Amino acid sequence: MVSILFIVERLSATISTMARLEDREKAITLRLKGHSYSQIKEALGISKSTLHYWLVDYPLSEERIRELRDHNAQRIERFRENFRQKKIARKKIIRQKVLKEIGKVSERELLIAGFFLYWAEGMKVDRGTVLLTNTDPAMLRFFLAWLGTLGVDRKKLKARLHLYSDMEVDRQIKFWATELNLPVSIFKNTYIKKSDSNKRRNYRGRFGHGTCAIWTYNQELYEKIMMAIDGFKEKYCV
Repeated sequence: MVSILFIVERLSATISTMARLEDREKAITLRLKGHSYSQIKEALGISKSTLHYWLVDYPLSEERIRELRDHNAQRIERFRENFRQKKIARKKIIRQKVLKEIGKVSERELLIAGFFLYWAEGMKVDRGTVLLTNTDPAMLRFFLAWLGTLGVDRKKLKARLHLYSDMEVDRQIKFWATELNLPVSIFKNTYIKKSDSNKRRNYRGRFGHGTCAIWTYNQELYEKIMMAIDGFKEKYCV
């Protein structure tokens, strides 16, 4: 006598086989319509290894393969652009929030920020020389504004560029003079370093205009800055 459990197992196996055959027929139909393994996998939930076994005798034409590659490239570019736009929107929200938290910056706060900037980036070994070097024009514009709050006359400022041999000196001087609203005449003794274009390729964005140093000779101002930094160290770095 055949048990009920045996009958149920056989029936279940038969149903599973029929479903498998049905999936195979669907996969072949989609393949004949020009679908890729990835597209069929997404539609039916069948692994690529199984699809390869089922569809080995159903290759796509060269023309269709080219179409799928072009479509994939376009899809990737759309994904990248959507990701970029979302990143821009996210940063915009963060920027607005931070600026709202900061509020209006007072002259005192600007003065303090300048001291900390000089502590981090300013030259502190040549007594009497107040100097800052940077690749970012915005950083140097802030430095110039800060010097203004300290009473520094722009006519007493000097500038020097550190460039690479594949850069046009006059063009870069004009760039920095325009960015910093300084006369071309104060840019003296440009330093030129031999350039290895292969090594510099990855740094174009940061060093695309070289490095600019702005300074003034002022013993009293130098000592004021250094004493302020010493005060910060003593009060907040113990």
